Amino acid sequence: MAKRKRDTQQPENKPAEATVALLPQKKHYRQRAHANPFSDHSLDYPASPRDIDWAKHYPTYANTGKLPEFADVGCGFGGLLITLAPLFPDTLMLGMEIRVQVTQYVEDRIAALRVNAASEAASSSTEVSRAVHYQNISVVRANAMKFLPNYFAKHSLTSLFFLFPDPHFKSRKHKARIISPTLLAEYAYALRPGGIVYTITDVKDLHEWMRSHLEAFPLFSYVDEESLRAEGKGPIIDAVYTSTEEGKKVQRNKGEKWLACFRRIEVERQ
Repeated sequence: MAKRKRDTQQPENKPAEATVALLPQKKHYRQRAHANPFSDHSLDYPASPRDIDWAKHYPTYANTGKLPEFADVGCGFGGLLITLAPLFPDTLMLGMEIRVQVTQYVEDRIAALRVNAASEAASSSTEVSRAVHYQNISVVRANAMKFLPNYFAKHSLTSLFFLFPDPHFKSRKHKARIISPTLLAEYAYALRPGGIVYTITDVKDLHEWMRSHLEAFPLFSYVDEESLRAEGKGPIIDAVYTSTEEGKKVQRNKGEKWLACFRRIEVERQ
């Protein structure tokens, strides 16, 4: 059966003068909820962060020297990125997603939001409209379990998000969980001292797994939600709870969400 083409044209009854891009519809991009990170996915990835042309991802910031500071690992349909983009308009953010169709959805969604924001800003004189531009977010199709250091230089990130990751319930599958001692070394490498790792899940067993592994790692220190809110990170915490498709689903079903955040610390060498 032929694959249905995505509807990218404006409806005929749409006013010709409106420069509004239609947002993509998820029903045209559906894919399995999770992907096997150990499969031999066909991926293009940079040899090192120096080989990435970030101007293709953030054209407005070309030649500024700015690099991504927020990374959403397994970004899904991009809810966190799109929620945080107007809150931190000068902070570059990158979503990493392994699924082909989902990555394409986020890419198309960002492109449409940029067009709409530019149109709105052109017809408005308010500073708020000009600040909401979505030029500071992008997405790559990547397997973060294998190639995260290929995208982020040492101490380049200030925030790292793991929101509702695949729980891999079976014991023999625990090695595929996104939080593990080996991977924590890579996260600590990319995250600058003082940076925050945000984890949230609706699976208590996975929450305890992630928290125990982070607590056991010498370069991370637990920080409670109240302390982060007192530091002004309340909007980030709120987005972590509510912005993703999974988070909204848990909320609709009146389920529990388990949050655990950790600060990257420095340890003096003896």
